[in-house]
Amino acid sequence: MSRWTRCCAALLLLVSAHLSAEVRSLTILHTNDLHARLSPLVDHHGGFAYVAAVIRRERAGCTDCILLNAGDIVQGSPVSTIFHGVPSYEISNLFGFDVSTLGNHEFDWGWQQTRKLLEIAKFPTVTANIVDDSGHLITGEPYRIVRVNRLRVAVIGIMTGDFHFLTTPKLRGQWHTLPPVETARKYAAELKAKSDLIVVLAHITPTEEREFLSSAPEVPVVVSGHIHTGMQEPLTHDGRIVVRVKGYGEEVGRLELQVDTDKKVPVSWKWKRIPVDPATIEPAPDVAREVKHWEAEVSARVDKPLAISKHAFTRPEVRKLIEQAMRDETGADFAFMNYGGVRDVLPEGQLLVRNIWDIMPFDNRVLVGTFKGSQLPPVVVGDRKIDPDREYTLAVSDFTAANQSAREELGTTGLEFPRDAGVMRDMLIGWFRKKKVIE
Repeated sequence: MSRWTRCCAALLLLVSAHLSAEVRSLTILHTNDLHARLSPLVDHHGGFAYVAAVIRRERAGCTDCILLNAGDIVQGSPVSTIFHGVPSYEISNLFGFDVSTLGNHEFDWGWQQTRKLLEIAKFPTVTANIVDDSGHLITGEPYRIVRVNRLRVAVIGIMTGDFHFLTTPKLRGQWHTLPPVETARKYAAELKAKSDLIVVLAHITPTEEREFLSSAPEVPVVVSGHIHTGMQEPLTHDGRIVVRVKGYGEEVGRLELQVDTDKKVPVSWKWKRIPVDPATIEPAPDVAREVKHWEAEVSARVDKPLAISKHAFTRPEVRKLIEQAMRDETGADFAFMNYGGVRDVLPEGQLLVRNIWDIMPFDNRVLVGTFKGSQLPPVVVGDRKIDPDREYTLAVSDFTAANQSAREELGTTGLEFPRDAGVMRDMLIGWFRKKKVIE
């Protein structure tokens, strides 16, 4: 072959490669932190039947759509707590998720139940960095490649590195997390030749979201969950993007991308948060039937009058009520309730037992310990004057006791709580019933 022929052949290959590269559209619908809120919230937003209706409306006629969920399908309502997450997963099978990942609350009834929930799911669940001591993945699959609109979309599941602070040793057993960003980058390198776009589907903290943008150039798109507030605008850096919507089924996200199949990155994007408002959409009938069935299973137990609330209470105010109840019911000098454990607000007017299940869906127990004033953590003492040599009693949840070193908890170590005062939810129900009026 002559030199001229070789040059022409090389030029032809370059031209062919350029012509084969194209820009194709991809639409990612996404949810996160549904938290078993089968019925609409106090503000009348959300509800599984309405979430399903929004998803189906957005998918209708959409040839480039996929649906992703960023963890925590369970834990947040009586029906989920009583039946250990099963109803939430059975109903979620009707949503049509293409891929989901695990949230920390999927472990709230122990890792064995996590496995059962994975068996119930008719959609693939991937998590690349939850492993046992032998390196086996709890989900089996670290990623899933979804084919849509002639695109190969590689979806890698990731759990926050804070996982150990979000469970207890008994619940998580042998399972632990590998570093989130490092693990995602490893799989992204493996998937580069096998895919047209890499998406990390992550249940992570805001700090970890920013770390993905600053430290993981191999990951152009992150669909996130774990923080229930959602984002007003996406996080972006060097053309990469992170999105997250409100939890409890209040919103569905829609991320529209134009993907360069040669460079394997989005060349443009549009994102919107779609409110799930029952006033503007009819519920999906099949999902509504399932919600009605499961709610009927628990209604007789939780829909009972309990007390009267003189005004609506925000989550910080509910936290103070819980701490007051813990002190009153145990006789403790101090009480601490972690803010993340307060799962709902309280409405004005008639309160039901259900409201207590909503603010405290966990089966946490109240533990009490005795400590010298000098041992009490500053977060507990606040601005109260104490005698460093005097003994005081402190009531906390068993979750706080097990994770006391976390900054969201007591920020200390070595405190022992030998007295078990019972299930916190039962204690709260008893306290509200005795108070009768909450002011």
